[in-house]
Amino acid sequence: MKKILFLCIMMSHSFSAQYKDITIVKEVRVKNKGVVVSAHPLASEAGAKILKLGGNSYDAIVATQYALAVVYPQAGNIGGGGFLVGVKSTGEKFTIDYRETAPQKASHDMYIDKNGKADTNLSQNGRLAVGIPGSVAGFFATLKYCKLPMSQLIQPAIDLAEKGFAITEKEADLLNSNQENFKKHNSSSIVFVKPIPWKAGDILTQKELAESLKLIQKLGAKGFYEGKTANLIVSEMKKGNGIISLDDLKNYKVAERKPLDFNYKGNNIVSMPLPSSGGILLAQMLKMAEFENLEKHQQNSVKAVQIMVEAERRAFADRAEYMGDPDFIEDKTSYLISDEYLKNRWKNFSFNKATLSSEVGKIIPQPKESTETTHISVIDKEGNAASVTTTLNGLYGSKVVVSGAGFFLNNEMDDFSVKPGVPNMFGAVGGEANSIQPHKRMLSSMTPTIVLKNGKPIIIVGTPGGTTIPTSVYQTIVDVIDFKLNANITVNSPKFHHQWLPETVAFEKNFPESTVNELEKLGYKSEKVKQIGRTEMILIDENGNINAVADGRGDDSVAVE
Repeated sequence: MKKILFLCIMMSHSFSAQYKDITIVKEVRVKNKGVVVSAHPLASEAGAKILKLGGNSYDAIVATQYALAVVYPQAGNIGGGGFLVGVKSTGEKFTIDYRETAPQKASHDMYIDKNGKADTNLSQNGRLAVGIPGSVAGFFATLKYCKLPMSQLIQPAIDLAEKGFAITEKEADLLNSNQENFKKHNSSSIVFVKPIPWKAGDILTQKELAESLKLIQKLGAKGFYEGKTANLIVSEMKKGNGIISLDDLKNYKVAERKPLDFNYKGNNIVSMPLPSSGGILLAQMLKMAEFENLEKHQQNSVKAVQIMVEAERRAFADRAEYMGDPDFIEDKTSYLISDEYLKNRWKNFSFNKATLSSEVGKIIPQPKESTETTHISVIDKEGNAASVTTTLNGLYGSKVVVSGAGFFLNNEMDDFSVKPGVPNMFGAVGGEANSIQPHKRMLSSMTPTIVLKNGKPIIIVGTPGGTTIPTSVYQTIVDVIDFKLNANITVNSPKFHHQWLPETVAFEKNFPESTVNELEKLGYKSEKVKQIGRTEMILIDENGNINAVADGRGDDSVAVE
């Protein structure tokens, strides 16, 4: 059953369950109210409920993340990590880095076999692929910006896990397509495996996860990083070749970092610094595009796409060479985003032909892999803004569920350069800057971003999508600032992506054929892909009118307090 309204696009599915009224709201326009945009309607509603109870954006962000760990297990998590970018109504800007870290027993060549070949199966699947989870520590680090206690923020997630909720058709399809992976990597029975296929409307109840959440509610962060849950994680490690220890869990630390803050055409872009590559890439791509007066062209026109692709090519080549955990390498951010450096980088750009990737970096063959992450954008009625991207890395992470605790563990170790020059599951190549070391954070593409005009938020945006994340955020900002497009068109227009290697430019299937054909004549190689990202966006105009849009590519949904 579908309902279509003019003020918002709404898809409604009713099921006979504890949480039966699942309504997917794709767009809202409001003023003087808080809004939450996330990958699942029940998670967005959990955040909106917290806003109604007097919480601010940061309360809502925490509640939504916990809820996503229940209703969106393919990426929402307490067994992974993420980044938060915040701008308070006072103007204060901050970031929280709760990216996973490598265990103490991790080593430079831990995924290299006796023949010197990288075994990416080990870095992508099973227990050895797991980095120390940072999510729960990140939620507690966010508390200092919140108004409500953690016991209240976690309750909606507990209710969802304990009572169960009706899954959507998309969720059923994902669970069904991963049944063999779940069986292969779990020695104990898990709630995600059924003898008959999942279907829309089936109830997913997660009692073990509810108990894990109750331990956090009762004991704080120690309820996850110490005691029963920590013991269950380590026990799970011992069932295979996992290396996370009790000390690893107990000693995990969040890092609060100075936001990457730069100007673009009179707008203040606030994004995530290293170990996210996203903020640097965004700064580089926007500044290089500015050299060609991008605003003179139309969205997805030949010249606009060419300018943006060439900026992407050069930025991703730099990602491979220079970027990693700033606590372990020399942080060259200021150099990489300087006008002097970027003007030199742009010298060999030409409208007459495609730049060869070999001219900006060493060519290495790349695999094609899928991606899964999730993003939340929030603003409250006081004007506090939050942009959070969180992940397990791959779809359902390592595919390992902690027996007795009920949650998936990440496979973030694959985001290191498993072997310099060998691409990860998203095709990204890295070098020694992102090599494996104990306690090190792996490089990420997550790009939670807030754009300010005259000190006030005008865009809150982010997306899942692995290496396509920075390019999708880039396109979003350009669509609004340069091409003057509204939120709905910006979010749902067909996207493209280039990352230096492979040489190919990826276009969503509904991208204008005429543009692709003309680019091919200039020497660009192209491929069609089903989907690039799922952007969650809030746009605020100069009068305070809020337009929030959830991506039409999934079950993503907006909720209002």
